[in-house]
Parts: sequence; C-alpha cells; structure tokens
Amino acid sequence: MVLSVLLLLFSLVFLLSNPTWVCGNGELRALMDMKASLDPESLYLPSWSINGDPCDGSFEGIACNEKGQVANVSLQGKGLLGKLSPAIAGLKHLTGLYLHYNSLYGEIPREIGNLTELVDLYLNVNNLSGEIPREIASMENLQVLQLCYNQLTGSIPTQLGALEKLRVVALQSNNLTGAIPASLGDLGMLVRLDLSSNNLFGSIPTSLADALSLKVLDVHNNTLSGNVPPALKRLDDGFLYEYNLGLCGVGFSSLKACNASDRVNPSRPEPYGAATRDIPETANVKLPCRGTQCLNSSKSSQSTSVTAGIFVVIIALCAIGVWTFAIYRRRKQKLGDSFHISDSHLNTDEAIGAYRKNGSPLVSLEYSTGWDPLADSRNFNGYNQDIFQSLRFNLEEVESATQYFSELNLLGKSSFSATYRGVLRDGSVVAVKSISKTSCKSDEAEFMKGLHMLTSLRNDNVVRLRGFCCSRGRGECFLIYDFVPNGNLSRFLDVKVGGGEVLEWSTRVSIVKGIAKGMAYLHAYKANKPVLVHQNISADKVLIDQRYNPLLADSGMYKLLTNDIVFSALKGSAAKGYLAPEYATTGRFAETSDVYAFGVLLFQILSGKHEITSSIRLAAESSKYQEFMDPNLHGRYFEYEAAKLAKIALLCSHESPFERPSMDAIVQELGNCSSCL
Repeated sequence: MVLSVLLLLFSLVFLLSNPTWVCGNGELRALMDMKASLDPESLYLPSWSINGDPCDGSFEGIACNEKGQVANVSLQGKGLLGKLSPAIAGLKHLTGLYLHYNSLYGEIPREIGNLTELVDLYLNVNNLSGEIPREIASMENLQVLQLCYNQLTGSIPTQLGALEKLRVVALQSNNLTGAIPASLGDLGMLVRLDLSSNNLFGSIPTSLADALSLKVLDVHNNTLSGNVPPALKRLDDGFLYEYNLGLCGVGFSSLKACNASDRVNPSRPEPYGAATRDIPETANVKLPCRGTQCLNSSKSSQSTSVTAGIFVVIIALCAIGVWTFAIYRRRKQKLGDSFHISDSHLNTDEAIGAYRKNGSPLVSLEYSTGWDPLADSRNFNGYNQDIFQSLRFNLEEVESATQYFSELNLLGKSSFSATYRGVLRDGSVVAVKSISKTSCKSDEAEFMKGLHMLTSLRNDNVVRLRGFCCSRGRGECFLIYDFVPNGNLSRFLDVKVGGGEVLEWSTRVSIVKGIAKGMAYLHAYKANKPVLVHQNISADKVLIDQRYNPLLADSGMYKLLTNDIVFSALKGSAAKGYLAPEYATTGRFAETSDVYAFGVLLFQILSGKHEITSSIRLAAESSKYQEFMDPNLHGRYFEYEAAKLAKIALLCSHESPFERPSMDAIVQELGNCSSCL
C-alpha cells in the first residue's frame, strides 16, 4: 500500500513538473479526433498517428511554438471531405487555422470560440452550412476571418463588433440574410469587409462609413436599399455596391438620386434619413454587446417592441417585392458569378500587417516586413516602375480567374509549381502558374531581377507574360501567361495509328523554324533584354497555339527559383536526353547547351518519337529516311528538306559544343526551306 502511494505521488510530481507533456497529450487526442472527422476514410492524413508527436515534424500541416504547443494547422487544398470537429477546442494555443480550399461540410462548431489565441481563421471555399457561430466573438486576438464561398445561412452576428483586432472579414458568396450589423463599424482596425453575393437587405450603416481604417467595402449583389452614406466616397474603387437596385445616393456612379420615398423620416437616427421600412433593428442601432453576452435593459426592450410592431406591417408589404427581386438577382448571379472579379486593388494579404504569434509556418509571410517582393512600399530602383505596376495583379483577380484554383482548371503540376487555366474579367483566357515561396529565391533583390527579366521578353515565339502577383498569405507567387490552346509538343509525339493528331510535314517544318526563332531571340542581346539561356528546352516547354505556331514556355524561369529546384529540373532534362554532355564536367550552361537540346527536339519532330536512340542518329547520318522519319507521315515529305533538317539536328547535338552552330545561323539556314516560306 505504501509503495502504491509513493508511486502515485511520484507520478503526480512528474506530471506537474512536465506541463508540456500533459498539454501535448491532450492536444494529440484533439488532433486524432479532428483527423477522424476531417478525413473519415484516412486518405489524406496518414501521418497523423496516435503514437506520434505532433511537434517533431511528422504530422503533415502541423507546426508548434517554442513551448511545444500546437500553434498552427495548415491543411489548405488537401481535398478533405469531412467535418470540422468540436475537438478543435482542445488546441488552446492555436494561432492559425487554415482549412480553406477543401470540401468540408456541416456546421462550424461553436466550440471554436474557445480558441482565444487564434489570429487567422481560414475556412473559405468549402461546403460549410448553418449559421456563423456567435461564439467567434470570444476569439479576442482574431485578425482575419475568412468564411467566404460556403453555404452559410442566418444573419451576421452583431457580436463580431467586439473583436477589436479584426482586420479582414470575408463573408462573400454565402446565403446570409438580414441586415449589416452597425457594430461592425466599431472595428477600429478593420481594413477590408466583403459581404458581396448574399441575401442581405436594409441600409448601409453610417458607422461603417465612419470607420477610418476601412479601405474596401464590397456589398455588391445583395438586396440593400436606402441612401448610401456620402462618406463612403472616400473609398473610391474600394467601395463596390453594384446589383443593389434599392440603393440611392449622390456622387456614386450608377446610383440613382434618392427621392422623397427614400427619406421617409429625416429626423430618425438612421443614416441620412434613409427609409428603414425593411431594415431590422440591428442594422443601424448599436447594441450594448460584448463577446457573446448582451446587456439587457427594459428600456431597450420596450423600444424594440414598438419598433418591431411598426416594422412587421411594412416588411409584410415589401416581402413579395423583395422575394421577386431576389429571384431575378439570383438568376443574374448564376450567369455572372463564375468569373466575377472584384475591381478592388487591395487584397487580403495587403490588409495583414500586425504582429503574429510564434508557431505559424506562415509567420514570415504574414508580417508586414516579411517576404513580399511586390509590396507597395518596395523600392523598384533600377527597374521600370510603370511596367511593374501595369503587370501587377491582385490575389482576388487570380483567385476569381481560376475559380479559386479549382481542380477542374488544373492544367498540370511539377515539383515546384501548378498551372491553372483561368478567365480574366475581359474574357481573355490565361494560364496561371503558382510557385511556392519555398521554391523562389530568398534574396528579394535577385527575385526582382529575375522578374524584371521575364517582363522584358517580347517575341512571337515566346509565351507572353501578362502579369504577376505575390501573396504573403498563401505563400505563393503567380505568373499569368497567355493561354496556349493546343497544349505542348509532347502530345504530338508517339502518336499511335488512329490514336491522335498527326502533324503534317509543312507544319513540322514551320514549328521547327518558330522554335529556332524563339531561341535565337533569347540568345540575342537587345536594348532592354540581356542574353538569356533557356536551360530547359524540351517538347514539354514548346506550346502550340491555334495556328500551330510554337511558343517557348518557362523562358527565364530559373531566374526566380532556388538552386535546388533548378538542379532538379536539370536532372529531369538529363533523364529525357536534352542535357548537353559537357554540363557533367563544367557544371555550366551556355547558349550551346540550349542548341544541343534543340538538336534533340528536332530529332523528335522528325521521328515523331520521344526517345531518340543511337539507331535514329545513325539512320539520319546515312540518310536512311525510312528508318528514322515518322511512319505516320506515310512518306509525305520532301527528302531534301528532311536531309537538311537531319543535318542540322546532328550538328546541334554534336558532342563538342564548339561544333554546334548558333541559333542565328540555324534560323538563316532554315529560311531556305520551301515549306517555311
């Protein structure tokens, strides 16, 4: 018995002296409960194990602070198909919760309000339903609330006005109803408020117009009415109000002037005497709320009863009209929402500049002094600022163009990037290449130098860079290029009989000439462009447009990437036979290295095959056309042209770099091909 008591006392002493172990054990249980709910079929979180340690780096998407406490959950875009468990409340030291771009469903658990240290809450672009829990108002450190693009219903909790540190509120594209709470105007640090594409009605509270930090207010595509506070004119393009047919005001383009019916009772406290026939009491009346508890007073109750009696009659009269207009607006929204792009030039990332707690893997990206080579405060000395500004996109434009990086728009992935098809506001189709921050050069000066190089490229055979965007919040940079519809040259190689499109001879010769012109342009020195070696010429990097004109992709990309990523790409080139042999001894790339890759590419176009064997080279040297020319051509080619192209291919892929011709010389030689004229 004495021994048992001693063992018990020893255990208690051990536990009390190791609070981190106690806390960690509870957090582990919470994480395992979350895993069971988020990933019920255990498809995406196999690294989360009951026998593991969340803080040793083995748990995917989990980061801990210096005290060994779980401080960050980053599982955005993982394909999660489950629910958010109430067990999330067990992660009491969480500062960042990033579950956006998944397929989560169900309600947001009210227990989430226990995360009082949380700074970032990203649940956007899921299938969440139910109401926004008012318990969120207990999260006193919250700065970013992202709940947009879900199926949330109910009204916006007035209690959100108690979150003094809140800077970004994004609730757009849900099914929210009711009025805009006037309490949101109490958020002294609020920079961005997006309530667009919901079913909100009533007027725009005066308090919001008086919020000094507010730079973006987006309420378009609702059923708002009444006089727009004139103070909102200070936001310029940051105030978006289209598709609210009941709004009126002076000094706002596309808004009608208010008539007598819009000023039913000028003596009332609503903004500028706007009609409040269909406005609930919470729209323009500040409630004495703090957190989730509201103070009750008999006076306010009596006032509410009288006000409610007046409103009930009027709301009943307006119900049919509002319902009819809502149906009309929703139909219109379905037509336009897919590729709606905000005019705002302030995105979520620009709104985040405050102090972040330790533990988040995005901490260095979210600081105002963190990684953001395109920050507005950046000094672009030595670069053409007009060009940089004209090519800059904001994150909203990129997200809207790609439908929030939908898998349906995914064109391809590599070890360091993903490319999506997108549609810009003007209807033009683009390809958006996302590159993770960890793959980009950490030296911002070097990164800017590389980006400046990319902006200088202008040639008919080089894919045009339309713009760029860097996001601290997502930890990515995006390059926006013209979309090239026919894919890359690889899809025209190894075509089986009757199994794909076969390029005719004249088209092949034209493609060869176009590739040569593009490479000659890269290698040439121009007034605004230095000599540039591509370093990754391959069939995958030659895109074919609707007129079968070839365009070189990823030109100069290595100027933005870390050395290990560049080296990894070179290993891929070597495996496919494009890497010049001298690189193994010199470790350096030159124009002649690109020429070697061009020679291999030319052999591929002639033979129609990916793999270029020694027998193909021998047949080309002996002019045995039947043995190296693509059989899908069925002999429909000019032998003298085939002989000339084969000779060029052999010269370009010569073992010695000194024997290889320049791209300029190749372009001149190709000019004599009749099929190229």
